[in-house]
Amino acid sequence: MSTNKELDPYTAKAENDNLTPQEKIQGLHTIVKNVKTGMLTTRSSNGHLHARAMAPAGPVHPDQVNLVFIANRVSHKFDEIENDSHVNVSFYDESTTNWASYAGTAKITQDKEKIAKHWSSATSAWFGDLGDGVHKGDQNDPRVAVIEVIPDEIRYWIATRSKVGQAVDIALGAVTGHTAAPGELRTITKAEIQLVQGLTSK
Repeated sequence: MSTNKELDPYTAKAENDNLTPQEKIQGLHTIVKNVKTGMLTTRSSNGHLHARAMAPAGPVHPDQVNLVFIANRVSHKFDEIENDSHVNVSFYDESTTNWASYAGTAKITQDKEKIAKHWSSATSAWFGDLGDGVHKGDQNDPRVAVIEVIPDEIRYWIATRSKVGQAVDIALGAVTGHTAAPGELRTITKAEIQLVQGLTSK
C-alpha cells in the first residue's frame, strides 16, 4: 500500500518496513497475547457487518500468523462465513494503545485432531451439557467447530513510548506543527505471510 508522504505525514513517519517477517510476527504476538480477546467481523447476506468478541486459541507456534477460534457450529457467524468467507479480526490494547488488524478469509472445519489441539477445559463453558448424551459440551460435541482465519494482510501499531511519552509527543506536535508518531505502524504482507506459512508447513 503506497502512502502520500506529503498528505499523510503520520503514516509515512510511523511506518517501519525494516524488520524481518519473524520480527514483525513477534511484535504481533505481543499484542494478541496481551489483549487475549479480538473482534471477529463477518458479513451477512444483506451486506451488514457483524462483529463479536472471541478469544483465539494460541498462538501455539512462534511463527503462527493464522488465528484459530473454537465456536458453536449452529451460531449465526457460521452462516455468514459460508455466505462470504472474507473476515476481519481486530485487537486493541487499552493499556498501551497497541492495535492489530487481520484481513483475510475464514475456513470452517470440524477436524477432530485440530479441535483436540486447540481445546481447553474452559471452552466447554460456552457450549454446556444439554443432557441428551450427545451435546455434552466436550470436544466430541457435534456443535464444536474450528474457525481458522487465514490472513491476506496484517497491519498493526505498536507503541515505542509509554502513555506519558505518547502524550508528550502529541502535545509537542500540536504546539510545533510537527507530526507525532509515538509508535510504529507495521504491515505483514501477503508475500511475507505465504513465506512464513511455507516455512512452518515443512
